[in-house]
Amino acid sequence: MKVRTTIRIFAATWILPFILLDYGFSDTHWQIQAVYEDGYGKHPDLVTWNKVTVEGIVLNRPDFMLDATPNADAPFGPGAMWQIYVQGEAGDHAGTAVWIGQVYDNIPGGSGTYTNGQWLDEIYRINHDPCSGYEFAPGDRVRVTGLLTFYGGKTNINERHDTDQANDFTIELIEPGVGLPQPELITLDELKDANDDFIFDPNRDFGCEYYQGRLVRIKNVVFIDANSWGPDAEMLITDGQKTFPLKLGLGWGIRAGSNNLTEPFDVIGIFDQEDGLKDNYRMWVLNYDGNGKVLTDRAYGRYNLPGDVDRDGKVDMFDFAWMADSWLKCVPGSGACGATK
Repeated sequence: MKVRTTIRIFAATWILPFILLDYGFSDTHWQIQAVYEDGYGKHPDLVTWNKVTVEGIVLNRPDFMLDATPNADAPFGPGAMWQIYVQGEAGDHAGTAVWIGQVYDNIPGGSGTYTNGQWLDEIYRINHDPCSGYEFAPGDRVRVTGLLTFYGGKTNINERHDTDQANDFTIELIEPGVGLPQPELITLDELKDANDDFIFDPNRDFGCEYYQGRLVRIKNVVFIDANSWGPDAEMLITDGQKTFPLKLGLGWGIRAGSNNLTEPFDVIGIFDQEDGLKDNYRMWVLNYDGNGKVLTDRAYGRYNLPGDVDRDGKVDMFDFAWMADSWLKCVPGSGACGATK
Protein backbone atom coordinates (compact mmCIF):
# COMPACT_ATOMS: atom_id res chain seq x y z
CA MET A 1 0.00 0.00 0.00
CA LYS A 2 2.83 2.40 0.90
CA VAL A 3 4.61 1.56 -2.36
CA ARG A 4 1.50 2.31 -4.43
CA THR A 5 0.96 5.58 -2.61
CA THR A 6 4.57 6.58 -3.20
CA ILE A 7 4.26 5.78 -6.91
CA ARG A 8 1.09 7.83 -7.19
CA ILE A 9 2.68 10.83 -5.50
CA PHE A 10 5.79 10.51 -7.66
CA ALA A 11 3.69 10.30 -10.83
CA ALA A 12 1.56 13.29 -9.83
CA THR A 13 4.67 15.33 -9.05
CA TRP A 14 6.08 14.78 -12.53
CA ILE A 15 2.88 14.77 -14.58
CA LEU A 16 1.05 17.73 -12.98
CA PRO A 17 3.41 20.43 -14.33
CA PHE A 18 2.88 19.17 -17.87
CA ILE A 19 -0.86 19.13 -17.39
CA LEU A 20 -0.75 22.69 -16.08
CA LEU A 21 1.03 23.86 -19.23
CA ASP A 22 -2.31 23.55 -21.00
CA TYR A 23 -3.95 25.92 -18.55
CA GLY A 24 -3.41 29.62 -17.89
CA PHE A 25 -1.53 30.81 -14.87
CA SER A 26 -3.66 33.38 -13.05
CA ASP A 27 -2.32 36.91 -13.39
CA THR A 28 -3.59 40.43 -12.92
CA HIS A 29 -3.72 43.07 -15.63
CA TRP A 30 -1.46 45.16 -13.40
CA GLN A 31 1.20 42.44 -13.49
CA ILE A 32 0.85 41.95 -17.23
CA GLN A 33 1.30 45.67 -18.00
CA ALA A 34 4.46 46.09 -15.88
CA VAL A 35 7.30 47.87 -17.72
CA TYR A 36 11.02 48.57 -17.31
CA GLU A 37 12.55 52.02 -17.14
CA ASP A 38 12.80 52.12 -20.94
CA GLY A 39 9.11 51.32 -21.37
CA TYR A 40 9.47 47.69 -22.50
CA GLY A 41 7.24 45.06 -20.94
CA LYS A 42 8.74 43.04 -18.10
CA HIS A 43 6.26 40.18 -17.53
CA PRO A 44 8.24 36.91 -17.37
CA ASP A 45 5.88 35.08 -19.72
CA LEU A 46 6.74 37.41 -22.57
CA VAL A 47 9.67 35.05 -23.12
CA THR A 48 7.98 31.70 -22.34
CA TRP A 49 5.19 29.68 -23.92
CA ASN A 50 3.12 29.77 -20.75
CA LYS A 51 -0.40 31.05 -21.29
CA VAL A 52 -1.66 33.54 -18.73
CA THR A 53 -5.22 33.95 -17.51
CA VAL A 54 -6.84 37.24 -16.57
CA GLU A 55 -10.37 38.28 -15.72
CA GLY A 56 -12.20 41.55 -16.16
CA ILE A 57 -14.85 43.57 -17.95
CA VAL A 58 -15.10 43.81 -21.76
CA LEU A 59 -14.89 47.49 -22.71
CA ASN A 60 -15.77 47.54 -26.40
CA ARG A 61 -17.39 46.02 -29.44
CA PRO A 62 -14.58 44.63 -31.61
CA ASP A 63 -16.26 45.71 -34.86
CA PHE A 64 -16.27 49.33 -33.66
CA MET A 65 -12.51 49.19 -33.04
CA LEU A 66 -10.98 47.38 -36.05
CA ASP A 67 -12.19 46.16 -39.44
CA ALA A 68 -12.65 42.39 -39.32
CA THR A 69 -13.93 42.06 -42.91
CA PRO A 70 -12.19 38.97 -44.37
CA ASN A 71 -9.22 39.94 -46.54
CA ALA A 72 -6.88 36.99 -47.05
CA ASP A 73 -5.38 38.66 -50.12
CA ALA A 74 -4.24 41.80 -48.30
CA PRO A 75 -1.01 42.89 -50.06
CA PHE A 76 0.53 44.16 -46.83
CA GLY A 77 -0.24 44.31 -43.13
CA PRO A 78 -2.34 41.80 -41.18
CA GLY A 79 -5.46 42.27 -43.31
CA ALA A 80 -8.59 41.81 -41.22
CA MET A 81 -8.18 42.49 -37.50
CA TRP A 82 -10.20 42.01 -34.32
CA GLN A 83 -9.57 43.47 -30.85
CA ILE A 84 -11.20 43.99 -27.48
CA TYR A 85 -10.00 45.55 -24.24
CA VAL A 86 -10.59 43.84 -20.90
CA GLN A 87 -10.30 46.00 -17.78
CA GLY A 88 -9.33 44.68 -14.36
CA GLU A 89 -11.60 45.13 -11.37
CA ALA A 90 -11.18 46.28 -7.77
CA GLY A 91 -7.44 46.74 -7.07
CA ASP A 92 -6.37 45.43 -10.49
CA HIS A 93 -5.78 48.91 -11.91
CA ALA A 94 -4.98 48.17 -15.57
CA GLY A 95 -6.43 46.65 -18.71
CA THR A 96 -5.23 44.41 -21.54
CA ALA A 97 -5.88 44.36 -25.27
CA VAL A 98 -6.77 41.01 -26.87
CA TRP A 99 -5.90 40.99 -30.59
CA ILE A 100 -5.97 38.71 -33.62
CA GLY A 101 -5.09 39.27 -37.28
CA GLN A 102 -5.79 37.30 -40.46
CA VAL A 103 -2.62 37.55 -42.58
CA TYR A 104 0.39 36.86 -40.35
CA ASP A 105 2.51 36.06 -43.40
CA ASN A 106 2.62 39.82 -44.05
CA ILE A 107 4.05 40.54 -40.59
CA PRO A 108 7.80 40.22 -39.92
CA GLY A 109 8.29 37.01 -37.95
CA GLY A 110 4.67 35.97 -38.52
CA SER A 111 3.57 32.57 -39.78
CA GLY A 112 0.38 31.58 -41.56
CA THR A 113 -2.71 33.15 -43.09
CA TYR A 114 -6.31 32.28 -42.33
CA THR A 115 -8.45 31.70 -45.41
CA ASN A 116 -11.55 33.88 -45.39
CA GLY A 117 -13.60 30.93 -44.23
CA GLN A 118 -11.17 30.04 -41.47
CA TRP A 119 -11.06 33.68 -40.39
CA LEU A 120 -14.84 33.84 -40.02
CA ASP A 121 -14.73 30.63 -37.98
CA GLU A 122 -12.07 32.13 -35.70
CA ILE A 123 -14.00 35.36 -35.23
CA TYR A 124 -17.14 33.41 -34.41
CA ARG A 125 -15.20 31.32 -31.89
CA ILE A 126 -13.73 34.25 -29.95
CA ASN A 127 -16.97 36.25 -30.08
CA HIS A 128 -18.88 33.52 -28.25
CA ASP A 129 -18.59 31.68 -24.95
CA PRO A 130 -17.40 28.12 -25.74
CA CYS A 131 -19.81 26.50 -23.29
CA SER A 132 -23.06 28.42 -23.72
CA GLY A 133 -22.68 30.02 -27.17
CA TYR A 134 -23.42 33.42 -25.62
CA GLU A 135 -22.19 36.33 -27.76
CA PHE A 136 -19.96 38.67 -25.77
CA ALA A 137 -20.82 42.35 -25.37
CA PRO A 138 -19.33 45.37 -23.58
CA GLY A 139 -20.02 45.11 -19.88
CA ASP A 140 -19.60 41.32 -19.66
CA ARG A 141 -17.24 39.82 -17.10
CA VAL A 142 -14.94 37.36 -18.87
CA ARG A 143 -11.86 35.19 -18.41
CA VAL A 144 -9.14 35.34 -21.09
CA THR A 145 -6.37 32.77 -21.47
CA GLY A 146 -3.55 33.20 -23.97
CA LEU A 147 0.03 34.06 -24.85
CA LEU A 148 1.60 37.45 -24.20
CA THR A 149 3.25 39.72 -26.78
CA PHE A 150 4.67 43.19 -26.28
CA TYR A 151 3.75 45.68 -28.98
CA GLY A 152 3.55 49.45 -29.28
CA GLY A 153 4.14 50.20 -25.60
CA LYS A 154 1.79 47.65 -24.05
CA THR A 155 1.57 43.91 -23.47
CA ASN A 156 -1.21 42.20 -25.40
CA ILE A 157 -2.80 38.78 -25.39
CA ASN A 158 -2.71 37.34 -28.90
CA GLU A 159 -1.52 34.40 -31.03
CA ARG A 160 2.02 35.71 -31.40
CA HIS A 161 1.29 36.18 -35.10
CA ASP A 162 1.03 32.45 -35.78
CA THR A 163 -2.05 30.53 -36.96
CA ASP A 164 -0.93 27.33 -35.20
CA GLN A 165 -3.90 26.16 -33.13
CA ALA A 166 -1.62 25.78 -30.12
CA ASN A 167 -1.34 29.57 -30.07
CA ASP A 168 -5.09 30.16 -29.83
CA PHE A 169 -6.42 32.29 -26.99
CA THR A 170 -9.77 31.59 -25.39
CA ILE A 171 -12.43 33.84 -23.88
CA GLU A 172 -14.92 32.47 -21.37
CA LEU A 173 -18.00 34.09 -19.88
CA ILE A 174 -18.02 34.57 -16.12
CA GLU A 175 -21.08 36.80 -15.81
CA PRO A 176 -23.06 38.60 -18.52
CA GLY A 177 -24.28 42.17 -18.36
CA VAL A 178 -22.32 43.31 -15.30
CA GLY A 179 -22.05 46.74 -16.88
CA LEU A 180 -19.19 48.97 -17.96
CA PRO A 181 -16.93 50.30 -15.20
CA GLN A 182 -17.31 53.91 -14.14
CA PRO A 183 -14.85 55.97 -16.21
CA GLU A 184 -12.01 57.43 -14.16
CA LEU A 185 -12.08 61.22 -14.23
CA ILE A 186 -8.65 62.60 -15.17
CA THR A 187 -7.19 65.88 -16.40
CA LEU A 188 -4.57 66.67 -19.01
CA ASP A 189 -2.35 67.94 -16.18
CA GLU A 190 -2.10 64.32 -15.02
CA LEU A 191 -1.01 63.17 -18.47
CA LYS A 192 1.17 65.99 -19.83
CA ASP A 193 3.95 68.07 -18.25
CA ALA A 194 4.55 71.81 -18.56
CA ASN A 195 6.11 71.29 -22.00
CA ASP A 196 3.04 69.34 -23.19
CA ASP A 197 5.06 66.11 -23.22
CA PHE A 198 3.65 62.79 -22.01
CA ILE A 199 4.27 61.95 -18.37
CA PHE A 200 5.90 58.51 -18.07
CA ASP A 201 6.43 56.71 -14.76
CA PRO A 202 7.71 53.10 -15.04
CA ASN A 203 6.33 52.34 -11.58
CA ARG A 204 2.88 53.42 -12.83
CA ASP A 205 2.12 55.39 -9.69
CA PHE A 206 1.03 58.36 -11.83
CA GLY A 207 1.08 59.56 -15.43
CA CYS A 208 -0.07 57.82 -18.59
CA GLU A 209 1.03 54.30 -17.65
CA TYR A 210 -1.25 54.40 -14.60
CA TYR A 211 -4.36 54.65 -16.78
CA GLN A 212 -3.39 52.39 -19.68
CA GLY A 213 -6.06 50.00 -20.88
CA ARG A 214 -8.81 51.55 -18.77
CA LEU A 215 -11.99 53.54 -19.38
CA VAL A 216 -11.36 57.23 -18.58
CA ARG A 217 -13.09 60.60 -18.84
CA ILE A 218 -11.59 64.02 -19.59
CA LYS A 219 -13.81 67.07 -19.07
CA ASN A 220 -14.13 70.42 -20.83
CA VAL A 221 -12.07 70.03 -23.97
CA VAL A 222 -12.43 71.01 -27.62
CA PHE A 223 -11.02 69.75 -30.91
CA ILE A 224 -7.88 71.38 -32.30
CA ASP A 225 -9.22 70.74 -35.81
CA ALA A 226 -12.78 69.43 -36.05
CA ASN A 227 -12.46 69.01 -39.82
CA SER A 228 -10.54 65.76 -39.36
CA TRP A 229 -13.62 64.10 -37.82
CA GLY A 230 -14.54 60.76 -39.42
CA PRO A 231 -14.27 56.98 -39.05
CA ASP A 232 -10.83 55.84 -37.86
CA ALA A 233 -9.64 59.47 -37.69
CA GLU A 234 -6.78 60.72 -35.54
CA MET A 235 -7.52 64.02 -33.82
CA LEU A 236 -6.26 66.28 -31.03
CA ILE A 237 -8.22 67.65 -28.09
CA THR A 238 -7.16 70.54 -25.85
CA ASP A 239 -8.20 72.11 -22.56
CA GLY A 240 -6.77 75.42 -23.73
CA GLN A 241 -3.33 74.70 -22.28
CA LYS A 242 -2.34 71.16 -23.19
CA THR A 243 -3.23 68.75 -25.96
CA PHE A 244 -3.91 65.02 -26.16
CA PRO A 245 -4.32 62.58 -29.10
CA LEU A 246 -7.75 61.17 -29.81
CA LYS A 247 -8.47 58.13 -31.96
CA LEU A 248 -11.98 57.69 -33.38
CA GLY A 249 -13.43 54.26 -34.02
CA LEU A 250 -15.64 52.69 -36.67
CA GLY A 251 -18.99 52.96 -34.89
CA TRP A 252 -22.12 53.96 -36.78
CA GLY A 253 -22.29 57.38 -35.14
CA ILE A 254 -18.86 58.51 -36.36
CA ARG A 255 -19.36 59.64 -39.95
CA ALA A 256 -19.15 62.74 -42.07
CA GLY A 257 -21.47 65.42 -40.71
CA SER A 258 -22.26 63.68 -37.39
CA ASN A 259 -20.05 65.89 -35.21
CA ASN A 260 -22.29 68.29 -33.27
CA LEU A 261 -19.83 68.98 -30.44
CA THR A 262 -19.32 72.75 -30.72
CA GLU A 263 -19.05 73.80 -27.07
CA PRO A 264 -16.46 72.44 -24.62
CA PHE A 265 -17.37 68.80 -24.12
CA ASP A 266 -16.29 65.71 -22.18
CA VAL A 267 -14.64 62.65 -23.72
CA ILE A 268 -15.07 59.08 -22.50
CA GLY A 269 -12.85 56.44 -24.07
CA ILE A 270 -10.25 53.71 -23.64
CA PHE A 271 -6.80 54.93 -22.62
CA ASP A 272 -4.42 53.38 -25.15
CA GLN A 273 -0.80 53.45 -26.32
CA GLU A 274 0.34 52.68 -29.87
CA ASP A 275 3.79 52.57 -31.45
CA GLY A 276 5.69 54.05 -28.53
CA LEU A 277 7.51 53.14 -25.34
CA LYS A 278 7.26 56.32 -23.30
CA ASP A 279 4.95 58.27 -25.58
CA ASN A 280 2.20 57.99 -28.22
CA TYR A 281 -0.60 57.61 -25.69
CA ARG A 282 -4.14 58.35 -26.82
CA MET A 283 -7.83 58.04 -26.02
CA TRP A 284 -9.84 55.72 -28.24
CA VAL A 285 -13.54 56.58 -28.67
CA LEU A 286 -15.29 53.92 -30.75
CA ASN A 287 -18.72 55.41 -31.34
CA TYR A 288 -20.74 58.56 -30.78
CA ASP A 289 -24.47 58.66 -30.03
CA GLY A 290 -24.98 62.30 -31.02
CA ASN A 291 -25.90 63.63 -27.56
CA GLY A 292 -24.02 66.93 -28.11
CA LYS A 293 -22.41 67.05 -24.66
CA VAL A 294 -20.12 64.05 -24.24
CA LEU A 295 -18.11 62.28 -26.93
CA THR A 296 -19.17 58.76 -26.03
CA ASP A 297 -21.62 56.00 -26.86
CA ARG A 298 -24.25 55.45 -24.20
CA ALA A 299 -25.37 52.29 -26.04
CA TYR A 300 -28.62 53.87 -27.19
CA GLY A 301 -29.56 56.68 -29.53
CA ARG A 302 -31.08 60.06 -28.77
CA TYR A 303 -34.33 59.09 -30.46
CA ASN A 304 -36.29 55.88 -30.84
CA LEU A 305 -37.99 56.25 -34.22
CA PRO A 306 -38.03 52.92 -36.08
CA GLY A 307 -36.07 53.36 -39.30
CA ASP A 308 -34.04 56.35 -38.04
CA VAL A 309 -30.73 54.78 -39.09
CA ASP A 310 -28.60 57.93 -38.78
CA ARG A 311 -30.28 58.88 -35.47
CA ASP A 312 -31.01 62.47 -36.41
CA GLY A 313 -34.59 62.34 -35.14
CA LYS A 314 -36.21 62.02 -38.58
CA VAL A 315 -36.84 59.14 -40.97
CA ASP A 316 -36.00 60.35 -44.49
CA MET A 317 -34.01 59.56 -47.64
CA PHE A 318 -30.72 59.77 -45.73
CA ASP A 319 -31.79 56.73 -43.71
CA PHE A 320 -32.69 54.92 -46.93
CA ALA A 321 -29.26 55.79 -48.37
CA TRP A 322 -27.55 54.36 -45.28
CA MET A 323 -29.58 51.16 -45.58
CA ALA A 324 -28.87 50.88 -49.32
CA ASP A 325 -25.15 51.39 -48.77
CA SER A 326 -25.11 48.50 -46.29
CA TRP A 327 -27.49 46.25 -48.20
CA LEU A 328 -26.59 42.54 -47.77
CA LYS A 329 -23.45 43.41 -45.79
CA CYS A 330 -22.90 41.48 -42.57
CA VAL A 331 -20.86 41.72 -39.39
CA PRO A 332 -18.00 39.17 -39.35
CA GLY A 333 -18.47 36.74 -36.49
CA SER A 334 -22.22 37.35 -36.20
CA GLY A 335 -23.06 34.02 -37.86
CA ALA A 336 -24.91 35.80 -40.67
CA CYS A 337 -22.06 36.05 -43.18
CA GLY A 338 -21.51 32.44 -44.17
CA ALA A 339 -18.08 31.05 -44.94
CA THR A 340 -16.38 32.12 -48.16
CA LYS A 341 -13.05 30.86 -49.38
